[in-house]
Amino acid sequence: MKEYAVCDCNGDVRRRENLCAEISGDINFFCVDNIPPALLPKFAELCYEQEGEIERVAMGIDIRGGKLFNDLFEVLSDLQHKGYEYEILFLDASDDVLIKRYKETRRTHPLAGSGRVENGIREERRRLKYLKEHADYILDSSQLLTRELKAELDKIFVKNLGFKNLMITVLSFGFKYGIPSDSDLVFDVRFLPNPYYIDELRPLSGNDKPVSDYVMNCEASRIFLDKLADMVSFLIPNYILEGKNQLVVSIGCTGGKHRSVTLANALYQRLEQSEEYGVRIEHRDIGKDAIRKKMNEVR
Repeated sequence: MKEYAVCDCNGDVRRRENLCAEISGDINFFCVDNIPPALLPKFAELCYEQEGEIERVAMGIDIRGGKLFNDLFEVLSDLQHKGYEYEILFLDASDDVLIKRYKETRRTHPLAGSGRVENGIREERRRLKYLKEHADYILDSSQLLTRELKAELDKIFVKNLGFKNLMITVLSFGFKYGIPSDSDLVFDVRFLPNPYYIDELRPLSGNDKPVSDYVMNCEASRIFLDKLADMVSFLIPNYILEGKNQLVVSIGCTGGKHRSVTLANALYQRLEQSEEYGVRIEHRDIGKDAIRKKMNEVR
């Protein structure tokens, strides 16, 4: 039986075009990008006639099809009635990220006309609401690098692991640089012993073993990690039931270099043991103190 993955990307044309290329090369799908929905039944029929030469097909579809895109829902229903099996992968991203990507590529939104990108994105979300509600997989690419997105696709389409449509970002930060605006959960670890005041540890970070050992040798650090991991593990299935697609767990210390990095790494190591959701690690401010110091020296 053939496998069909219909990929729709909310507003992010460049990301989906790159994704189709990656799927074709690394996951061995035959890829077709931006095919008019009305042609899907004929295309499926042609693939079946190849007698095993084409087993896995990925089709990238987005709102650029204009009026042709309106046929998609009827076409998908028709494919199902004819016995063609397919899955829908919906790539999403936050409005802020989409706007930034449009500005970087200097592209106009196909639904914005001469208006603002924000208006085009709003209309696109309205038109794609039905498709998102019926998607088999929803991946929020707001925080994902291309290689991280490929890893999540590998879980779904190569390893055939269960995926609950939740992407978790464990984020370390420094309070003096501000709390990350996209945080869902924020934890303050400034109560833990600070390696900054140990001369030989100051230039290192929580990614270095001497620093992580120093922080985790404190009993309060170990207790905090156990309680934090337990709470997050409790929240995850409840967030999934709620329909949440992205969870940002932010852990902060003063400068975002020692304690927060250590605890973020430790939490990430516990969460990544599950294959039911995606998890990534990011250290937002780990190098900012060094940059600030160099700038002050130049002055």
